[in-house]
Amino acid sequence: MKRYLLASAALLLSTGALADECASASTQLELNTCTAKQYQAEDKKLNQTYQAAFKRAAAPQQALLKKAQLAWIALRDADCAFIGSGTEGGSVQPMIVSQCMTEKTVEREAFLASLMQCEEGDLSCPLTPALSP
Repeated sequence: MKRYLLASAALLLSTGALADECASASTQLELNTCTAKQYQAEDKKLNQTYQAAFKRAAAPQQALLKKAQLAWIALRDADCAFIGSGTEGGSVQPMIVSQCMTEKTVEREAFLASLMQCEEGDLSCPLTPALSP
């Protein structure tokens, strides 16, 4: 339960940041560029969190995590293609798709990060707790 609260909080905080960062853009091209950069930054963060979770996972879990991540990527891409389909061919489509990709990526990163916070004895959490210093 704690993991899901952390993931939800991270998603809510990042959604506001998405709007703020592109507030100074004045053309659709600038908005498209800004939202694409936001997506790239969040994707980089997700990849770092994924790698950390992958390293923490036991060998049999690594294959399952990789399978889950690849399935999530396919779902994210399909969802965002659908979301952007309403603006097919329009200059706003890249921004709509980038925003969707960013939001879903932030959500996934928060979920994976929450798995890194497993507490001893939490059987619903697949990763072993971090070692205390």
